Amino acid sequence: MDYIDKEEKEIIESYENEEWVSSGVELKKEIRQAAKNSTLKNKRINIRLTEKDFKDIQVKAMEEGIPYQKLISSIIHKYNKGELKTDSE
Repeated sequence: MDYIDKEEKEIIESYENEEWVSSGVELKKEIRQAAKNSTLKNKRINIRLTEKDFKDIQVKAMEEGIPYQKLISSIIHKYNKGELKTDSE
């Protein structure tokens, strides 16, 4: 196993020594549900845009090969995560 690094080797040894404990069925269900909920888009909003901004968004979305709603959602998501900055920042 020369292709694994030291940390990976320690993890394998720990597993083989039966040092790992199952997290249980309930926790696994909770984690699966949380992951599922994080990808749900369950809130609908209405916004008003200028005709020019709307057309520009549609063009950008077509260039990216995605629906314009998905592009707008992505922009909002990136802004909320701090990955997209305003001009004043």
